[in-house]
Amino acid sequence: MNLYELGFDKWFEAHAAELLLENRGIARISAVDRGSYLIRSETGEVPAAPTGALSYQIESPADLPCVGDWVWVQYYDNDTAAVIHGVFPRKTFLRRKTAGANVDFQMIAANIDAAFIVQACHFDFNPNRLDRYLVMAADGGVEPIVMLTKIDLISQDELMQKVAIINSAYKGRVLAVSSLTGSGFDEFQQTLCPRRTYCLLGSSGVGKTTLINRLIGRETFDTRPVSDTGEGTHTTSRRQIIVLRQGAMLIDTPGMRELGLVGADDGMNAGFEDIVRLSAKCRYADCSHGHEPGCAVRAAVDRGELSKDRHLNYLKLRKESEYYEMSYIDRRKKDKTFGRFVKSFKKQIRE
Repeated sequence: MNLYELGFDKWFEAHAAELLLENRGIARISAVDRGSYLIRSETGEVPAAPTGALSYQIESPADLPCVGDWVWVQYYDNDTAAVIHGVFPRKTFLRRKTAGANVDFQMIAANIDAAFIVQACHFDFNPNRLDRYLVMAADGGVEPIVMLTKIDLISQDELMQKVAIINSAYKGRVLAVSSLTGSGFDEFQQTLCPRRTYCLLGSSGVGKTTLINRLIGRETFDTRPVSDTGEGTHTTSRRQIIVLRQGAMLIDTPGMRELGLVGADDGMNAGFEDIVRLSAKCRYADCSHGHEPGCAVRAAVDRGELSKDRHLNYLKLRKESEYYEMSYIDRRKKDKTFGRFVKSFKKQIRE
């Protein structure tokens, strides 16, 4: 495959012309697994590792290469391995807050054209979690496509009710599929275009790996039997690009239990467009949509035009995003202050 078949385009060409150095090649990160990398280019797929200089220069784990990134590399051992010298600017990205108490960004994937946000129709269906994924996609400039799986486990009426709930908050495309019966797979396949990169996002056990196996036509990736509730169990442990027969690329990702948001103001506006439209009619321009008089958002809730749960979820996600952003900025300031202290100390020693 050439670079353009792997998703390289004029946007990346411009950056390559500005930054490409002699004796460096261009490749794409095709898989990441616990700090180990595979890269792919015209010469094939080989293992790679960041140079010590690159690892030293990064200010955040989010600056390290992630699946989907374009990178500058140098091959060795007869092109059977490579070192990564630098990462191209990211055209789009998917990221979240790192799991646990540490406040930083964790990159999920980069240079994604569209993300399939997957929820199973049975016990996994959760509109509040869907809002989080929609904000995440909007924050990184990625087109979201909602996908409902395991539609064979519910009735047609139940499916229509779930689609209606989604459409009340999200005006984009909704796909409904069953890996068991094949229903909806023709539409799913028609969505996938050559040279474009897609990502599957969703909780563990919603059937992401089964979707990929059906697209490929064989059991290439391991799955586990469903539980007594009809839901699957977690299988995927790494992020990787799968090149499909029609030339589209699909990134499978591990299921995410935590989906924290950091500084996702633009994503919040795009993910809650209905609330943004209503807020234009609020009495105060800086209305928080909490307790201020003349709030058009709360008035819409009172009239039954806006779901109370959606309003509360919006307030919760915005508060969380702002809180983590303040914590992140404060931590970065402390890191920079400490860095200046270390440099000053080293200078004093040399003198």
